[in-house]
Amino acid sequence: MKIAIAIATTGRPRTVAETLRRLTRQTRAPDRLVVVGAATEDAPQVTQGAEFFIAPGRGLSLQRNHALDLIADEADVVVFIDDDYVPEPGFLAGVERLFTDRGEVVAASGHLIADGIHSRGLTFEEADALIAAYRQPGDYRLVDDTGTYGCNMAFRLSAAPRVRFDENLPLYSWLEDTDFSAQYARVGRVVRTNHFAGVHLGVKSGRTPGVRLGYSQIVNPLYLVRKGTAVPRFALGLASRNLIANIVKSLRPEPWIDRRGRLRGNLLALADIARGRADPRRVLEL
Repeated sequence: MKIAIAIATTGRPRTVAETLRRLTRQTRAPDRLVVVGAATEDAPQVTQGAEFFIAPGRGLSLQRNHALDLIADEADVVVFIDDDYVPEPGFLAGVERLFTDRGEVVAASGHLIADGIHSRGLTFEEADALIAAYRQPGDYRLVDDTGTYGCNMAFRLSAAPRVRFDENLPLYSWLEDTDFSAQYARVGRVVRTNHFAGVHLGVKSGRTPGVRLGYSQIVNPLYLVRKGTAVPRFALGLASRNLIANIVKSLRPEPWIDRRGRLRGNLLALADIARGRADPRRVLEL
C-alpha cells in the first residue's frame, strides 16, 4: 500500500517546518510527502524530504486539490494533515493497518490526543510531551461518523478518484472537510478511529480574519445543504451554535478569537440570506 501525506500551508513556514521535522519520527515512512503553499514565502526552510509546490492561488480547497492532482496516480491512500498537526510515531502505521484490514472503510479521522483550536493553542513542545505520554490502545475502535475532521483525515483514493474539494469554498474553506468526506460516504464507510492519533496545535497565526470566518460560519452550511452534502438539521444546528457563541462571547471575547469580527460576519451573512444573495465566495469581497 502506498500512502501519501499532503499538507496545505499559508503564511506559516516555521510552523510547517517544525511539523515536517516531527514527521521524520514515523515508524512507517510516507511513500510521498507534499507541501502546497500559495506563494514562495510559504516554503519551509528545511523540507525534511518533503516536496514543496505552489498552487495557482490561495485557499485550502484549491491547495488541497493541487496536492491531489500531484499524487492521485501514485497513492492508494492520501492523508491530509494541517500544517500544525503533530502525529504520534505510529500514525502512518495505523493508517496502513486500518485501510488494509477494513476494506469497507473509505475515509477516516484519527483520535485527537489534544486539540488547541478551542483554546490559546498548543506549542510544539506541549504536543511532544502529550505524545510521549500517549499509549497506544489495546483494542482498536471504529465509530461511524458523518464526516472527517480536516486537521487529520485519510481517504482511500480508489473509492472516489474524481472527487475534489469545492473551490467555491474559498480561503479558509470552512466545512470543506464535511463536503469532501460526504462524497466518500456515498461509496463506503466514513469513521473516526483510534488506529492513529495526534495533536492539533491550533496555531492562531495565518488564519482567516474574524469577519470572513463569521460570514462562512453561516453561509457555507447553507451552501452544502443546497449542494446535497449536508442535511438541514446539521447546517442549522452548526450555524445557530456559532451565532449564539459569538453573541454571548463577544461581551468578553477570548484574547485569541476575534469574536466581534465573527459576529459582524454572521450578521452580514444573515442579511445576504434575506436578500437572496448569499454566496460563500463573497468572503473575497469582505
